[in-house]
Amino acid sequence: MTLTQALMRLAALVLLAPPGLVAVSALSRIGHRLPDLLTQFTAPALVATVVLCGLFLLLRLWDMAALGAGVAGLLLLAVWPQWTPDRGRAAEPDTLSVYSANLWARNEDVAAIARSIEQADADVVMLIELGDAPAAQLDAILAAYPHRVSTPRKDRPSGAARSVIASRLPLRRVRDADGQGLAALVAQAETPLGPISLIAVHMTRPWPFQHPYGQISQAQRLAGLRAGLEGPVVVAGDFNTVSSGRIGRQIKAQTGLIPAPARPGTWPSALPAFLGITIDHVWRSPDLALVERRLGQKTGSDHRPVIVRLSRAEP
Repeated sequence: MTLTQALMRLAALVLLAPPGLVAVSALSRIGHRLPDLLTQFTAPALVATVVLCGLFLLLRLWDMAALGAGVAGLLLLAVWPQWTPDRGRAAEPDTLSVYSANLWARNEDVAAIARSIEQADADVVMLIELGDAPAAQLDAILAAYPHRVSTPRKDRPSGAARSVIASRLPLRRVRDADGQGLAALVAQAETPLGPISLIAVHMTRPWPFQHPYGQISQAQRLAGLRAGLEGPVVVAGDFNTVSSGRIGRQIKAQTGLIPAPARPGTWPSALPAFLGITIDHVWRSPDLALVERRLGQKTGSDHRPVIVRLSRAEP
């Protein structure tokens, strides 16, 4: 082996180390905040590793390509639960479509927001981080949605905002349920599937941006809200975590809810969706089946909207 070949293999090992660490962290399912932070990046790490394998093949680094394929396999195992959760089986043809978006409090692109919502043509719209600019034109943005509930305007360092649930169908407010730092709005819609409880949520960012137990306590708060509701439930918003991370696992265990598939990614919207991570979710109770999940048009936010179509599930 020449010096050049040795240096190329050393460089290949250095490049494979970060995605390898992400894979080990995700598969270990350790609840500590440090490995959980790495777990958030399984999807982009998989894409990066596949690209590296192609590069190694072009450079005829066969052993490094084989090692990269092994790392990619581990990452695929790690990300698979995010991409392939149970969809359920639809029991009837009637469906309900839901549009969910974090609009970013400082977003003033009202035209983009309106276009995205109009293109989605959903039955229910669930918005978080609705800033002052779009709030001032809410009647125009949500002209097709006469039934609305919202939280009061909240002043925050990152920009004043509120949450809104709007519907083409009759809707009643249940409660503004903020607590433990969790922004939550609870409503109930009369739908072709029967009454469905809706919770629009925004969880805090993970450590090191917030204290280590912030998301844990907010997930517990969400579980308490869900426990107080009967019948089908849909929870949508920005969870600031992938569904297979420790907070996603906590939500599953404590609420019994099921996330929509997390591919393609929702954040950051500046990147192609296949390079993003899904931290914006729509969770549903098991009595609902997922018919479709897709991304909506960009709104000017750093998050992409999520659109789902739901039906009653077979028992």
